[in-house]
Amino acid sequence: MQPIIDTTLLIIGGGPGGYVAAIRAGQLGIPTVVVEGQALGGTCLNVGCIPSKALIHVAEQFHQAERFSQPSPLGISVTGARLDIGQSVAWKDGIVDRLTTGVAALLKKHGVRVIHGWARVLDGKHVEVDGQRIRCEHLLLATGSSSVQLPMLPWGGPIISSSEALAPEDLPQHLVVVGGGYIGLELGIAYRKLGAQVSVVEARERILPTYDRELTAPVADALQRLGIAVHLGHSVEGYADGCLLASDGQGGQLRLEADRVLVAVGRRPRTQGFNLESLDLRMNGAAIAIDERCQTSMRNVWAIGDVAGEPMLAHRAMAQGEMVAEIIAGKARRFEPAAIAAVCFTDPELVVVGVTPEQASAQGLDCLVAQFPFAANGRAMSLEAKSGFVRVVARRDNHLIVGWQAVGVAVSELSTAFAQSLEMGARLEDVAGTIHAHPTLGEAVQEAALRALGHALHI
Repeated sequence: MQPIIDTTLLIIGGGPGGYVAAIRAGQLGIPTVVVEGQALGGTCLNVGCIPSKALIHVAEQFHQAERFSQPSPLGISVTGARLDIGQSVAWKDGIVDRLTTGVAALLKKHGVRVIHGWARVLDGKHVEVDGQRIRCEHLLLATGSSSVQLPMLPWGGPIISSSEALAPEDLPQHLVVVGGGYIGLELGIAYRKLGAQVSVVEARERILPTYDRELTAPVADALQRLGIAVHLGHSVEGYADGCLLASDGQGGQLRLEADRVLVAVGRRPRTQGFNLESLDLRMNGAAIAIDERCQTSMRNVWAIGDVAGEPMLAHRAMAQGEMVAEIIAGKARRFEPAAIAAVCFTDPELVVVGVTPEQASAQGLDCLVAQFPFAANGRAMSLEAKSGFVRVVARRDNHLIVGWQAVGVAVSELSTAFAQSLEMGARLEDVAGTIHAHPTLGEAVQEAALRALGHALHI
């Protein structure tokens, strides 16, 4: 039998939360071991955030090339745009390889030991990996999440998850996307721009139901312009004879011929497959319950990221991982962010930071709400991107900003400014009085604050 490996911190999962926790622990001199059953970087780097944005970029570039085969007000004309999807996927894989290699190098640089294999938890101090036992003082669970599978649409053949959608060997004639949330729409729009016919089937009455209707309206308009058919209020019943079957709940039946079906109805915490049940942990629904320090109900057992529930965002996991490492090193830390930005990379993009007008009202806050349209922004005009707006929500009594929302081209890049303003306790006057570079999309942020104060300059 192999000798037991002793370490101070053992991390199960080498995704964004796990590897950031390991790097920070290494910087602080904490002996650390990371166990990863697949590739370092987890879902985000390998089959999620990064590859999806790469595919979205490919789709947008091809879409623009095809658009210029028609008369263009820009005076650009091209002919014969062709797509080699194999080369596109290879380019995407190259980005992923560079990033995962970089993560491995950073872990090595900071003295973190990486063990490749599937962990099996024995108790709160011992884990086994392929017969190798590891003993630790602190156990950090960073196992992430997995795609939700529908029983009537088991994966295999033409039924795929987002992982398969990001590595296509060819393009389908007709892709049906089950789920009108951000994952389904991001990939559905990308496939449409790559040339596939796309339909979306959503059980609820509107797309992106976690966002407010005003914010999602420009996305709905874009879907219509792209020729994506959206079937709302339909529950999927199955797939047979090359057709997706769905019902509207009132006796109406939908039958869509499809050679590929993408199931994108959400993700669930990954709590199975590593003997988590051996630990007496308190649960929060399907997720592991944690406190404001990411401590579970067992002493020195921690959980971060998707396995600890919503919001399932890589940047949340990273921040939690860094914090846990610092707590183990003896620092006083609590996870109490003023806001965590949620970004949807559809066309146009969506950003929500802090509270929306509806949430502010539900909380009993008397707020000023103002928005500035990109149709009045010079940079947006020069980008042919006049759709959308920036919206600010601030308390009426002291003008403290409590929320930002935006929809438009490249608004994901405004998310940092939004989150920073909330973390720093900015007021409308702070943003309105800050000189914003011209011409930029960021001017809409200043103008929204000015409009809330009653004196917008360009509308």
